[in-house]
Amino acid sequence: MRLRLFIVCSTALLLAACASKPPAPESTTERRPDRPTSSSKGHDVVIFALGLIDTGYRFGGKNPEAGLDCSGMVSYIYGRAAGLKMTGSAADIARRGRPVDRSGLRPGDLVFFNTRNASFSHVGVYIGDDRFVHAPSSSGRVRIDQLDARYYAQHFETGRNYFD
Repeated sequence: MRLRLFIVCSTALLLAACASKPPAPESTTERRPDRPTSSSKGHDVVIFALGLIDTGYRFGGKNPEAGLDCSGMVSYIYGRAAGLKMTGSAADIARRGRPVDRSGLRPGDLVFFNTRNASFSHVGVYIGDDRFVHAPSSSGRVRIDQLDARYYAQHFETGRNYFD
């Protein structure tokens, strides 16, 4: 588990370094961010979430050894990576935090979906570039999906920020 976390973290840092480009000169460029930048805690949450990829799914699961469901995954990640206690169902977690429009999502924010004809019935961790980590029961494993994938785009409800 620790080796997998190390490999995922190292890969993420290398990709981030390779993808960066030098800033434009300040004198000719007006600074206007298209999307907000991530916070330090948000970055830690993303790295921790990526380390859980391929962890098994278990309804009611709250730790990687036994398996995780979506709210258990979020509780585990936020507790370990950000020191925030998040308990209860996805709907319980959604009641806390500051609402964020999809266009304002930052890495580490949570994304909520209506997947069972019930508001806030599924939750994932936004990692950037319209992608999120979650524990869907359908695949049996923690994985990354796209917010604009047909199913998730149709069921997206809102995002929440817990750091600012």
